[in-house]
Amino acid sequence: MRRRHLLALSAAGLAAPGLLRAQGAWPERPIKLIVPWPPGGSTDTVARIFQPKLSEILGRQVVIDNRGGASGAVGAQEAARAPADGYTWMLAYDNEATNQTVMRLPYKALEAFVPISLVATGPLAMVAHHSTPYRSFQDVVAAAKRAPDSIAYASSGVGGLAHVSTTLLQQEGGFRLVHVPYRGGGPAVSDAVAGNVPLFMSNVVIISQHIKAGTLRPLGVTTAGESRHVPGVRSFAQQGFHGFEAPTWWAFLGRTGTPQPILARMQEALAQALADPVVRAKIEEQGADVVASSPAECGRFLASEIERWGKVIRENNITAES
Repeated sequence: MRRRHLLALSAAGLAAPGLLRAQGAWPERPIKLIVPWPPGGSTDTVARIFQPKLSEILGRQVVIDNRGGASGAVGAQEAARAPADGYTWMLAYDNEATNQTVMRLPYKALEAFVPISLVATGPLAMVAHHSTPYRSFQDVVAAAKRAPDSIAYASSGVGGLAHVSTTLLQQEGGFRLVHVPYRGGGPAVSDAVAGNVPLFMSNVVIISQHIKAGTLRPLGVTTAGESRHVPGVRSFAQQGFHGFEAPTWWAFLGRTGTPQPILARMQEALAQALADPVVRAKIEEQGADVVASSPAECGRFLASEIERWGKVIRENNITAES
């Protein structure tokens, strides 16, 4: 009995250094970064800007896995089911907060994921195709009041921040638009640029080039005041919607249960990647501001977004079928 006990202690002593070496060697193979949206959207764009630098810092390839569908929920569920071994991560978009109330999900974001960093934030903007008569958001409001439910606007999906924030604008302004949801920002911007839908509420990342080209005309932004990313365009708060603010965001999340040394290493590597002048400049050129927050700051932000927009969703009875 004593001999078996000593052998067990000996085996444990040998296993401990091995375990430490295994954790210290992370990563030993390519890392998957789930982007829960199709290629061409803002989340994909932001991920592909910092991906090469992150791969370089970690010494292993970071592979982007686009898993679009259900306003980001398909990819998020895939990430929530992944082993907590440090080889699957997710770049979440603002829909991750609103989906918690809009949808019946098999996971809770604050339980399934551990925050690594709030990567960036930026304004949402309502844009109109250049062929429309709208020169400001007040033009849209006036037209919608004359003919309710006659003007359509696109968004990247049901229940996302673009949808929910536009619903709040309608609630506060006493007018009604027709929501046309798409399966991601890529397909939505294609139709907006083609003029197939007159209005589009979107983050600036995927529409900035079309604004600069004059194809899409910005009517308002969701920051408290004017945004440097859409110069000369007044915020909704400045156009009569006092106190209105709804910044879009992207957050890097890991699986709950991932060993702490791996979480710390990823946070450190991501912070380094986002601090790179070239990476930072490219993200900000797209219409977003790099944040690179601490895990604690990211966690508090995510919790507040779930609570804040959950209230708006419940008050307006927004569901996955809205």
